[in-house]
Amino acid sequence: MIYLDNAATTKPDEECLKKAEKYLYTDYYNPSAVYAGGYNLHKELASAKENIISTIADSENFGLIFTSCGTEADNQALFCGGKRGNVVTTLGEHSAIFAAANELKQRGLDVRFAPLNRDGSVNSDELVKLIDEKTSLVSVIHASNETGAINDINKIAAAVKAKNKYTLFHSDGVQAFGKFAFTLSRNIDLYSVSAHKIGGIKGCGALFKRKNLVLKPFIFGGGQESGLRSGTENVFAIKDFEFAALKRYAILDKAFAYVSELKKRLSDSLDKNVFRIISPANGSPYILTVSAVGLRGETLVHECDDKGLVIGNGAACSSNDKKRYSRVILACGQPESVADGVLRISFSPENSLEEVQKAAEILNFTAKNRKSIME
Repeated sequence: MIYLDNAATTKPDEECLKKAEKYLYTDYYNPSAVYAGGYNLHKELASAKENIISTIADSENFGLIFTSCGTEADNQALFCGGKRGNVVTTLGEHSAIFAAANELKQRGLDVRFAPLNRDGSVNSDELVKLIDEKTSLVSVIHASNETGAINDINKIAAAVKAKNKYTLFHSDGVQAFGKFAFTLSRNIDLYSVSAHKIGGIKGCGALFKRKNLVLKPFIFGGGQESGLRSGTENVFAIKDFEFAALKRYAILDKAFAYVSELKKRLSDSLDKNVFRIISPANGSPYILTVSAVGLRGETLVHECDDKGLVIGNGAACSSNDKKRYSRVILACGQPESVADGVLRISFSPENSLEEVQKAAEILNFTAKNRKSIME
C-alpha cells in the first residue's frame, strides 16, 4: 500500500510510541494526585509543555493548554475568545473553525467571512476591512488543509492589531506545525496544533495561548490545565506528542526539502491533459491538490484504493457532511466541474520517491481509464 493521505492523519512514529509506553504501563498515575507518582507526572506534563512551546515560541510569552484534538483547540479559541461584538474569519477555514463560527452566528453573534484568493489563501486586504471597533476575535488558518496555501499569519496579525489592538488573533496551525519553519509573533494570541498530523497519536492537541491573555475555559470540571481545560490529562498521548514534535523539529529543514522533492516529482509526473494543479507553487510541500476535470474525485479515490494507492478527495473531516463539492475549492473561484474532480495528495518524510512515482502511474492510468469508460 502507498499511503499519501498524510494531511488526514499520519502513521504513529514507533520510536516515539516506545518512549511513551511507560506512561501506559508503569507511570499511569493521575498527575493531579498528591503522592510522589502523581506529582512526578505533573512535572512531566510541565516539561512536555516547555518542549512543545520551544518549537515555535518562547515560554516567557506563551503557555499551552493540552486538549483532546485540534478541533477542541479551535473550538476553545472561538467560543471562549469570540464572545462579544463580531468575529471575523475566512471562507477557507477547516470545518472546526467554519462550523464553530456558524454556531456563533446561530447564537446571535455577527460573524464575517473574508474571501479567498484563487490559491486558497485569504484576501488579507478584504479581511482587514471587515474589522471594526467591535471585533473581538479574528481567526485565519495558517496552512490550508484543502490547497496547502500558506497565510502569513504574523503579517496578518500585525495588520489586525493595527486596526484594533484589542482584537484577539487566532490561527489554526494544524497543517503548519511541524511542517515548515516559523515563530509565533507577539501579535498572535492563540494557535491550535494537533499531534496525529506529525507522527503522534490521535486524541491529543494543544492550544498555544499568550500568557497575559485572560481566557475562559471551554470544558469545566476539576480545574486541570490551570483551570482552562478540565479532565484528567492523557499523559501517554501528551508525552508521545512531545517526543513526536521534538523529533520532527530536529529534521524540519531536511524534511521540508525532501518532501518538496516528493511533491515536485508527483506534480511533474501527472498527465497535464488529465489533471489540473490547484495547489500554489509557494504553498506547503506537504499538500498537492489537483483536479481531474470532468471526473468525480470520489470515484477516483475508490479506484486508486483498489490499486493500492490511498489518497483523499478533500478534507477528511468534511467528508461527513455529504456535500458533493468542497466549499473551500468553490470559494477559490473554481467551477463545480473542477471541484467535482478534486484529489488531495499529501506527503510525509516517510514516503519514498519510488512510491510517489508509482502513485503518479496509478493516478494517470486510473483517470485515463475512467475517461475512456465515460466516453
